[in-house]
Formats: sequence, structure tokens, C-alpha cells
Amino acid sequence: MTLEEARALFPALERVTYLNAGTFGPLAKPTADVMIEQTRLDIDRGRAGKTFYDAMLAARDGARSLVASLVGTTPDHVAITGSTTDGCNIVLGGLDLRPSDEIVTTDAEHFGLAGPVFTSGATIRVARVQELGPDEVLDAIVREITPRTRLLAVSHVLWTNGVRLDVHALKERVRVPILVDGAQSVGAIPVDVGELDFYTVSGQKWLCGPEATGALYVADVDALRVARPSYFAQESFEPGGRYAPREGARRLDPGSTPVASLRGLATAIELAPEWRFARIGEAAAHCRDGLAEVAQVVTPSDQAGLVTFEVREDPDEVVARLFERDVVVRRLPGVPWVRASCGWWTSDEDVEQLVAGVAPC
Repeated sequence: MTLEEARALFPALERVTYLNAGTFGPLAKPTADVMIEQTRLDIDRGRAGKTFYDAMLAARDGARSLVASLVGTTPDHVAITGSTTDGCNIVLGGLDLRPSDEIVTTDAEHFGLAGPVFTSGATIRVARVQELGPDEVLDAIVREITPRTRLLAVSHVLWTNGVRLDVHALKERVRVPILVDGAQSVGAIPVDVGELDFYTVSGQKWLCGPEATGALYVADVDALRVARPSYFAQESFEPGGRYAPREGARRLDPGSTPVASLRGLATAIELAPEWRFARIGEAAAHCRDGLAEVAQVVTPSDQAGLVTFEVREDPDEVVARLFERDVVVRRLPGVPWVRASCGWWTSDEDVEQLVAGVAPC
């Protein structure tokens, strides 16, 4: 597949310069087609009967296997969720944390991780990393570790400044359980969970899947309590009695995901070319170099797909003006920053459109 062929998969690229995969990836036509096909089947045949349920279970297992291969694990360690937030809530709810326990996190986390962390019941210690570079971030996090630390909760790629954390080096240094928010990493950079304990996956962002799709990797499933049991969590159930949980991470599946969405996610994952990570790196480097001539770039070089830059004007006005020129980016709250997301479908012309739109700022 060439870059031109890759771009042809996404109808939106015919109309806009789409640089917002950090929020929602563009939807490919084959992904939409399979979702439409499934919806038509549901309309025509109804959502009941052995054929429907067999297809639903097959779609769940298919998506589970594909996600497992993306992050270097096996399907029995992967739960199907609706988002990275879902995954974070499953982990935090299953650890039974108390005020005497501590969680170490950072000041650059998305609410999808920060929300579950701050409602966990534990004492929270926050490493101030927003203004730090990649080499300084790990030291700042490690300094917050105490004998009471039960969990580290950090992102692989910070959603604000785009800094990529060496989460494996962090795990080696602290030797405490680590929950990694993979919203800005899976699909944007190569991921291997290795010795990590928990890792969340977003289907809607860099994987270009449907909304409300995601996954959670759990290294030791038996060490995590099922705090939010769903129908899919049980192998068997005796009314008025006990239920037997399913084997592996399937017991953590939080609920039903539409078959159309599961099939759409699987299709989206399989569409991505082998060269995707190299292209993302090239596009991000080109974007960073171009923006450096017209704005102050916040993101260091050689990170992931996000490129954040500071503007002199109101960031909302800059984003709105770019949108009027059919360039889609997003602003970041609380700081004068705008963020571009460079995907494997991003062309040099896309980057030049962005730079030209920012230049008057």
C-alpha cells in the first residue's frame, strides 16, 4: 500500500486536512462499510437467536485477538472495554485502595486517567512534569515514590505536550505496579507491554476505529478484583447463589459492545500498513520542523504522533480559523497550546497547509 492508496481509504481527507487523531482518528470507508453491513443484518434479522449471539462472541474474540497482537500479549490478558477511561476504572476499582495507600501520577494526565485516580480512595501524589522534557520526566515521577505507593498511573505519551515516557524504564526503576494510559500510543508507536501491569487501549483514536471501543491489558488477572461484573464476566451463574467468573481477562469485560463496532474496530486495525509507525514519525518530524518557523513548538523531537505548539493569539480563535481553512486540529485546555496529530495518512501537503494557516498567528 502506498501513501496515496492509504489516504484514499479515508473519504474525509478529500475535503479536510485532518490532524486530530489524538481525539478521533478519521474513519476509513472499509471500516464504515462493515459497520453498515452489520447494522443492516441487525435490521433484517433482528438481534437474537444463535446465529446473532455466535457472531457477537466471534466479533468479541476477533477484536480481542487483534488488540493482543498489537501490544505483544495473548488474548487471555485482554478485556474488551468501551474506552481507556473504562480500563482505568476497572483497574482502580479492582485494587481496593484505601487512604493509607498512595498513587503517583502526573499533572499532564487526561481526565480519562486522572478521574479514576482521584476517585480511587487512595492518597494521590502528583509529579509536576508538564514543562519537562523526556529525560527529566522519569526522575520527577520517581521522586514521588514512597513506601506507601501502591500504583503508578501515567500515560505512555502525554496528551498535552506529546512527550513519550519510557514506561519500561520507569517500571524497572520503581518495581511497583504501573497503570499505563495508552490513548496516545497504541496505533501511533510500537507497543509491547512487556513487564507492565496494566495498559489501556483506545479504539477511536490512532486505531481509527468506532467510538466507544477499547481494551485493557492485565498482566495478572487473578490479582485484580472484578469490581464491575457484567454478563460477560460470568462463566455460569446460579440465581440467588454464586457466579463462576470466566477465565482470563474476559471476566473484566465491562459490558456489551455493538457487533458493528467490534467488526469496525477489527477492520480498522487490519487496514493499517506495516510502515505506519515510520510514516507517523516522518510526518511528525516534518510538522515540527515546519511549525518551528512560525510558532514555538512545545513537543521535543522524536516523540510520537502529537505535535503541540504555542500561539500568540487566543488558541480558540486559531483553531477556529484553521477549521475555516479545512485544517482540523485541537486546542489544549489551560495553556496557550494547539495540538496537531500526525497519522500514517498524513501527507507533506497536509503539514504545509497547517503551517500556512498558523503563519499569520
